[in-house]
Amino acid sequence: MNAPPFHTLLPRAERAGIYHLPYATDLALEEATDSLGYALLRLDLARITDKDGFLAAIGKALEFPDWYGHNWDALADCLNDMSWLEADGYVLVLDHADAFAAANPADFGTALSILQEASDAWREEGIPFWTLVGITADGIAWLRDLE
Repeated sequence: MNAPPFHTLLPRAERAGIYHLPYATDLALEEATDSLGYALLRLDLARITDKDGFLAAIGKALEFPDWYGHNWDALADCLNDMSWLEADGYVLVLDHADAFAAANPADFGTALSILQEASDAWREEGIPFWTLVGITADGIAWLRDLE
């Protein structure tokens, strides 16, 4: 499978949202985000199975400020600010999300909803905020493909 045309796709804030992470696209994604001046943020969820683990991991991966409260509201606040990590756009990759999605589907869904809300808020500013979810499970029918 070929990588999507990231250089032309990622700048389109109107398309930004939550999508399946295409397989074998790491190099193309890194090249595109680098050339576009976007922050590429990776979060390995391989050992994350609950809300607390997710909130701690995303706070660390995105280098949230000290005031981050490790709760859903604080996550939303940080994602809608990002002043400590200014960029022309953001691409968050949630690698190995299967364990979290299977162990706590409600919390996983809440996390994705907050990420989608952040994408919607950034879209209003004309700044793309993408979340690409690396998951092998077929249980998330609404998760769109980039192709």
